[in-house]
Amino acid sequence: MTQYQNIQQQLLNVPKVWLVTGVAGFIGSNLLEKLLLLNQKVIGLDNFATGHQYNLDEVKTLVDEAQWDRFTFIEGDIRDFTTCQQAVKGVDYVLHQAALGSVPRSINDPLTTNAANITGFLNMLTAAKEEQVKSFTYAASSSTYGDHPALPKVEENIGNPLSPYAVTKYVNELYAGVFAKTYGFKTIGLRYFNVFGKRQDPNGAYAAVIPKWTSAMINNEEVFINGDGETSRDFCYIDNVVQMNLLAATAKDEEKDEVYNVAVGDRTTLNDLFYAIKNALKENGMEVDTEPKYRDFRTGDVRHSQANIYKAKEKLGYIANYNIHTGLLKTMANYVKGFCNG
Repeated sequence: MTQYQNIQQQLLNVPKVWLVTGVAGFIGSNLLEKLLLLNQKVIGLDNFATGHQYNLDEVKTLVDEAQWDRFTFIEGDIRDFTTCQQAVKGVDYVLHQAALGSVPRSINDPLTTNAANITGFLNMLTAAKEEQVKSFTYAASSSTYGDHPALPKVEENIGNPLSPYAVTKYVNELYAGVFAKTYGFKTIGLRYFNVFGKRQDPNGAYAAVIPKWTSAMINNEEVFINGDGETSRDFCYIDNVVQMNLLAATAKDEEKDEVYNVAVGDRTTLNDLFYAIKNALKENGMEVDTEPKYRDFRTGDVRHSQANIYKAKEKLGYIANYNIHTGLLKTMANYVKGFCNG
């Protein structure tokens, strides 16, 4: 039995109280779904800046009534400290996902990104420390590696940030380290690498590449690749991310005050990704007849990204159960189903 299977069984036997910030978002709603299916009590916090009510509505259809009754939603903003204090009351584990993502968004509006990702983070961290929660796990980012050229990315070696967003995520890690040293409040940061999966929003100027391209293909719209298409990323399916959050939240004290890469440990170019999406759609019964169009590289983007996941495997028992292809098959099944129903 894997460490993840063990933890799920333990949680079923002895349910806990969880706070998921950003619960109406892509990652947050997937965490909510998993926790409710494990019969956990979940407090959810969101201000709907990037999250959606329909994500919560969908989760409600995927759990039973008794499980849904274990969920309490707070509409509020992490930039308000009183709201954070209210949210952590009686909580065992915090999964802090709330943030304003997107490199381009942060370049266009660094002030709002800073307020949500740094002030909001510090509010949550302080409230959790004061409440003496058992653990605090937060969404870090692979953008922290910045201009460091080495591949694969190892947690201990980072470069200079290339965007305001990257700065905010690095500051989160710095604050987490200071709280461990100053207050003895140890946390775990999860450096996400290009997460994708169901309920990822395909709309808006800052949509991630997989849902954006998929929506365009399904709707017979143009697909644009920034640069020459040889830019590469370590695409990580959402179920891998959910696993890492549960492993981190329940980790032993000696595994805390750390950051861990959350990825597959592989690289896929944007050119290869385009055809992988087309193939996954085809395997789900949808033929797409389109070819990509190329345009300029995007400001603030790193050229290549790939994670070393050895630390997560060795210390937390993480297993990347889904690679880009198996993850895409599951993701496209959801997109095609939604397209046919809507």
